[in-house]
Amino acid sequence: MATVRPALIMKFLDNRSIFIVPAMLVFAMAGTGLSLLDFDDPARVATKRSSTDQASIDQGRIWYESYCAGCHGKNLEGQPNWKSPLPSGRLPAPPHDASGHTWHHPDDILASIILRGLKPFAGEEYESDMPAFEGVLSVEQVNDILAYIKDRWPERERSYQDQMTDHASNSAPASPAN
Repeated sequence: MATVRPALIMKFLDNRSIFIVPAMLVFAMAGTGLSLLDFDDPARVATKRSSTDQASIDQGRIWYESYCAGCHGKNLEGQPNWKSPLPSGRLPAPPHDASGHTWHHPDDILASIILRGLKPFAGEEYESDMPAFEGVLSVEQVNDILAYIKDRWPERERSYQDQMTDHASNSAPASPAN
């Protein structure tokens, strides 16, 4: 069997395809009944699609500015050099605008990360400055935050993320929020 060299793979892939290739793999595997995600994972929060109504978006801006902007930036720009580890080994907060990867994830995963933090998805050993907001924010408040973030994306990113949300909701149910 041939050995795959990570350096050659990374040389082949540019910054955009590093996210597109896994997304294509997820869609391809879904057609064969396989999945990269454990859809029965209790870390995933059942959530309705974030709203597009202006009241929800406006309220989401307030919640975002109160709970998220301190790390992810007032304009969703994230922290500088967000792809490079800090001296602590942790990654800086990523942007939530179109330059980041937030739009690559379905609503239930985004809500789950906000409510439960990254450890349920990245493993107990993963160290992150992202707090879990369960008990601080309700699912409705999280949906408002997501509505605000998504409202700031260009149409291309919104459309792609809507497809990811549709695909995830048609694939398997998420667990209810506590």
